[in-house]
Amino acid sequence: MKITEIAFSCYPVTDMARARGFYEGVLGLAPTMVVGEPDGMQWTEYDIANGTLSIGSGAPDWAPSSSGCSVGLEVDDFDDAIAHLRGQGVVFHMEPFDTPVCRMAFILDPDGNALCIHQRKPGHS
Repeated sequence: MKITEIAFSCYPVTDMARARGFYEGVLGLAPTMVVGEPDGMQWTEYDIANGTLSIGSGAPDWAPSSSGCSVGLEVDDFDDAIAHLRGQGVVFHMEPFDTPVCRMAFILDPDGNALCIHQRKPGHS
C-alpha cells in the first residue's frame, strides 16, 4: 500500500447551518460540495489549494473536540487575519505566537474544534 496524498481533513459539527456561517461568513471559505438533509447526515467541503477541509454532522459517536486533529490555514497577512477574527468575536484557544519558521494562533469554531491560523516567515515553504 502507498498513500499518495491527504484526500481531506474533516471536523465534526453539531449544527451545520451554524458551522457553515462560521466557515463561510467568518473565514470566507466557499463551499465546493454540499450534501445531506437537515436532521440527517450532512457534509460540506471547502477546496483550498491542493487540499480539502470538510465539516460533517449527523454521524453517530463523532463529536467535536479542541484536542483532536487541527487544520493549519495559511493566510497571506497574519496581523490582518488576527484582527479580523477578533473583530468577529472568535474565541482564541491559543493566542498568537512566533516560531523560528512561522507565526500562528489557534481559534475555536462554534463547536469547539481547534483551527490553526498560520503564516510562514519569508524563506520557509
